Amino acid sequence: MTKKDLRIIFMGTPEFAVETLRALVENGYNVVAVVTQPDKPVGRHQDTLQPPAVKQYAQSRGLPVLQPVRMKDPRFVEELKGYGADLQVVVAFRMLPEAVWAMPRFGTFNVHAALLPQYRGAAPINWAIINGERQTGVTTFFLDHDIDTGRIIMQEPFEIKDDYDVGDVYDGLMKLGAGVALKTVDKIIEGDGHVDSLPQERLIPTDGRLHAAPKIFKDTCRIRLDGTACRVRNFVRGLSPYPGTWLEMKSHDGKASVLKVFKTTLTGIPCNGKEPGTIMVYDGRLLTATADCWLQLDEIQLSGKKRMAAKDFLNGIRNIEDYKLF
Repeated sequence: MTKKDLRIIFMGTPEFAVETLRALVENGYNVVAVVTQPDKPVGRHQDTLQPPAVKQYAQSRGLPVLQPVRMKDPRFVEELKGYGADLQVVVAFRMLPEAVWAMPRFGTFNVHAALLPQYRGAAPINWAIINGERQTGVTTFFLDHDIDTGRIIMQEPFEIKDDYDVGDVYDGLMKLGAGVALKTVDKIIEGDGHVDSLPQERLIPTDGRLHAAPKIFKDTCRIRLDGTACRVRNFVRGLSPYPGTWLEMKSHDGKASVLKVFKTTLTGIPCNGKEPGTIMVYDGRLLTATADCWLQLDEIQLSGKKRMAAKDFLNGIRNIEDYKLF
């Protein structure tokens, strides 16, 4: 079997998935159809439909695109069967019913942005950075009944450098994931559908401790300054540039505004008992107290204003030390 003989259906939605789809198409693999989410209503009146990034790329290459509202819809399942796929490749998509993932004769594999079994869930990149990990990576695994628990085919690591935020790791894993996906398809072709895979149970630590990666919500993004400066900085890195962390800035008279924080720097300067959230200007820099040390705020955005450097923010506000962060 060659890569032109193997019939592949690709499933994915965001830009992260486009990199793998592009790699498959541009390297001559036989992608027969693409499945993605329905177009999303956008705009003030929600009257404009925005197609997913995967759909835009697929259409530019003349690939058939399926956009089911429900993955269990019998009409969609029958249409999918009609393509006679040997293999399905999934990247950043939704949960699939067994009728879909078990359909191809060689199964369905997923490209996951973490080193499973750690960081199972919807936001593995965010949580790895939030937890201060120095390394993450990409895993390809066969889908089964439970989310992110299937047999591992391949893994490749990725270093999280100290100054990396979500954007940096996202871009790195997007490229790494495309390469690992191609290697995985090649292994399946070489084995004529048979490939060695490893049960995740063998990789679970002896203490059974696993880090989860649940979906990120608005309240998830609220900064808690009662943690150490290092933990707060990792939290900001793990949610920047999107969706962005936030807290409330209150004046002495009780008026509050939402302040988004996109970048911080560790100062190593002890707070000496200052209450977390206390604000100080030191040598032209905006600092806030945490549980142990002062943390420098570098890039911020006050509600109703544009994102800016903290030094520019200081130029436009009076008596900043009368405010407090919560």
